[in-house]
Amino acid sequence: MDRADRSDIKNYPYWHDQIAGRAETAQVLPKRVDVLVVGSGYTGLSAAIQTARGGRETLVLDSGEPGFGCSTRNGGQVSTSVKPSLAKLTKRFGAQKARAIRQEGNNALDWLAGFIAQEGLDCDFRRSGRFHAAHTPRHYEELLRDAAQMAQEEGIESHAVPRSEQRKELGTDAYFGGVVFPKHASVHPAKLHREMMTLALDAGAQIVGKCAVTRITRSGTGFLVETEGSPVEAGDVIVATNGYSDGLVPWLKRRIIPIGSYIIATEELPQNVIDVLFPTDRIASDTFKVLYYYRASPDRKRVLFGGRVSARETDASASVPLLYRYMCRIFPELEAYGISHSWSGTVAYSFDELAHCGLHDGVHYAVGYCGSGVSMASYLGMRTGQKVLGLQEGTTAFDTIPHPTRPLYTGTPWFLPAVVSYYRWRDQRQHRTASSAGQKTGSPG
Repeated sequence: MDRADRSDIKNYPYWHDQIAGRAETAQVLPKRVDVLVVGSGYTGLSAAIQTARGGRETLVLDSGEPGFGCSTRNGGQVSTSVKPSLAKLTKRFGAQKARAIRQEGNNALDWLAGFIAQEGLDCDFRRSGRFHAAHTPRHYEELLRDAAQMAQEEGIESHAVPRSEQRKELGTDAYFGGVVFPKHASVHPAKLHREMMTLALDAGAQIVGKCAVTRITRSGTGFLVETEGSPVEAGDVIVATNGYSDGLVPWLKRRIIPIGSYIIATEELPQNVIDVLFPTDRIASDTFKVLYYYRASPDRKRVLFGGRVSARETDASASVPLLYRYMCRIFPELEAYGISHSWSGTVAYSFDELAHCGLHDGVHYAVGYCGSGVSMASYLGMRTGQKVLGLQEGTTAFDTIPHPTRPLYTGTPWFLPAVVSYYRWRDQRQHRTASSAGQKTGSPG
């Protein structure tokens, strides 16, 4: 039987096996609160911690179980979060604003590391570093140029790893070298979420799951928030739904591109296999446009492998053979082992590949982390909470930039299958060509 086609594969996140049962949350809605947060992921909880500690009566509502979304479903990779380069941002916004936006990525990562340390959060956070692999020699050269430019202009630390030394970082010959970013980190995402829930509850916030918000309207100096339960009056409202945003705020939904990402976890592996594949325990990603990301589990017993598996959205069980095949192309050793878990989550992209936060019709929001939300969601949630408290330090470089959409776009990315299909075809053609050239010259492949 195919090791990727087993009936005993668990269709829920591997991370959920390492956290205790459901956290105790409130069941009865108050009639009025100072702050109502829609969404109980990293963004919402981080905002709630700030407002509750600031003395505001705070209520967090979620349509599902608290944390059912990407905050407990992601790959546990923590980066500096800002995708566009300094040069691209300078063309859009000018040099000063571009530097401020890029710096927010570093701020987010450093803040999260400091927050976890200061609060003593048990979430397997490590400054493991990232190995970003090149799928062709040309992309390796581009990585070197980009890394040198970032070091010179932004002080971003990195070092190159040629293909001849690649196995010191990652146990594969499938790539053509890469660059290590030593400040990037790993975390157990579900443990981080559970710890943040505990902080919010300890600060006095109420958290209610399985209670969708259905409408937000202005009411006097605040808002009337209608829910699946009873209505709640709120002085301030924060929408923190990111990839799980529905039609609650149509303006916001038109600016979010929801994209499914899929992950598998292997069964437990022999220690020597993990040591060969991940000798430095770094997180890993690659330069494919439709990229893959992977890592060893925090206990170094499994490989967690994620990416986009099909042009159209699919379900977790259908993604297993596709992800398994790509994983085994990178790590042929894993063909001898099966899969224990398969799951998916929905990330939120924006049309300009930037996170966004601010006010719309008096409602605070922070969304659009573009697949790199562990640090940025937590950071912008914290800043949004500070804004609600009226604190000057809540200001970010994202506050005043335009939040674009496209004509006729209403929140359903009809264009995504064609885009994904094209980029996957291009990625595979580039990689096949580079691999064939490497074999002809006698290079490892």
